[in-house]
Amino acid sequence: MANPDPRAAQAVVVRNTLSNADAPPANQPHPTNNDETTYADKRGTYSKGLKQTAAGVVDINVFNAFRAQTLKTPPSPGVPDFEAAGIITGGKENGPQGAYAYQPLGFDSSYFGIPTVPPPPALNSAAYGVELIELYWASLLRDVAFTDYGKNQIAKDAAKELSNLPEYAGPRDANGKVTPQLLFRGGLKLGAVNYFTGEAIGPYISQFLITPTKLGAQPLDQKLNIFAKGKDYMTKLPDWVAVQGGAAPPKPPYVGKQFLHNGRGLATYTHDDELFQAYFVAHLVLAANGVPGNLGSPYQTYKKQKPFGTFGGPDIAATLGAVAKAAINAVWYQKWVVHLRHRPESGGGIAHLIKTVPGHPFTGSLNANVLNSAALAASYAKYKSYLLSQAFPEGSPTHPAYPTGHGTVGGACITALKFFYDCTRQFASPCVPSSDGKTLKSYNGKDKNLMTINGELNKLAHNISFGHGIHAGIHWRSDTDYSILLGEAVALQFLQDQAYICTEKFKINIEKFNGQIATITNP
Repeated sequence: MANPDPRAAQAVVVRNTLSNADAPPANQPHPTNNDETTYADKRGTYSKGLKQTAAGVVDINVFNAFRAQTLKTPPSPGVPDFEAAGIITGGKENGPQGAYAYQPLGFDSSYFGIPTVPPPPALNSAAYGVELIELYWASLLRDVAFTDYGKNQIAKDAAKELSNLPEYAGPRDANGKVTPQLLFRGGLKLGAVNYFTGEAIGPYISQFLITPTKLGAQPLDQKLNIFAKGKDYMTKLPDWVAVQGGAAPPKPPYVGKQFLHNGRGLATYTHDDELFQAYFVAHLVLAANGVPGNLGSPYQTYKKQKPFGTFGGPDIAATLGAVAKAAINAVWYQKWVVHLRHRPESGGGIAHLIKTVPGHPFTGSLNANVLNSAALAASYAKYKSYLLSQAFPEGSPTHPAYPTGHGTVGGACITALKFFYDCTRQFASPCVPSSDGKTLKSYNGKDKNLMTINGELNKLAHNISFGHGIHAGIHWRSDTDYSILLGEAVALQFLQDQAYICTEKFKINIEKFNGQIATITNP
């Protein structure tokens, strides 16, 4: 019997409209850095958790069998079978089949290629070497409060070395120098375009990570248990080899509750967080502080209605979770199917083997900038090893590095928050944590009045993704920068599709990470 309700027919029209709008272009290009084909032993390619035949060398037969599965994109030429005998032989790989999940809203994961996700730096490039140098410095500063960087000699040495490296992609001051206060902040420049404005303004930690708030009637003070000071891992070759083969050491010890104030704290947060957690809490902060909706929201002009199921709290909370899922599946496609970029711990292993084993086959793989760097020398002086120390006993999770899931989810969720809230406003009454993380105090820097919600959201994404990456030692800078841009691209199309679901008429402007304006509207 036919459904007499005309709405049912219209619902089909809406679904078909979305289906046609989201059709991807044919033959979307996905160029790589060519490390996988350059090195027959796959030294520059992700192989963690697979069977290893020597330090830093994967069993090539196991790798080839595994790679043959990752390149199967269902329904053709076949469905991946990662459970087949001989495919994964050292541990458990982290969710590779998520790379093949289809998207119900927005573009399919295979849609996103260049320029949003360019090839990462190749193993022997100067840019790769510089990213590894930055990671060594971050590992040495893991327990130093961000507010103490200006008077810390290691931070000064790090800023000096990075200032003299033209390939360094982080922010610089007006004189082209990297200062201690600018270390490990976001700030990408592509050509003449600056990305992530507001990153260099105010304290290092985003206000959204330290501002107390509430979840309903439940107060949230934003303190957390942080990993114990000075506990770094994988600085001895046997430990490093075991982890590359799939060993899973126990979790590290914790200390008492503190506000986030150093690299180890950010690493702790991201070790066990839900990927959209920081952005859900940011929503709670915005709501608790009465930040109004986006100026383009229809509820800014309605006199007799307030938002709820659309544009209100339930919509915001649900959208953050939904867009996070879309983002993680999109980045998983890039990780497993396209790039298979190895982790910084692998780069540190290559550096160690080159420096300690004369004539090692890996010799010549790394740029001299890292092998001769002050960062590598300082790390060796501390650990008596050239391996890159890790904040987590297990090092990185068992999935490839590029791009990063935390960053992609961050870019997507921040874009969603910009859709719902007026994020152009100044961030009122900013605070900064004490050097020991026990208290908060008012921030009264000269740039206090320049701090905006948009800027603090940009900072939030880099705090979380760099906390999981640079401060923990498990991701490269470029992993984060391009993952945030990927997340933004995923979210913009997701939100545009979601706009078709709403019956309210609206035109919402969002400031993108490059400063341009994206507009979401419905017919």
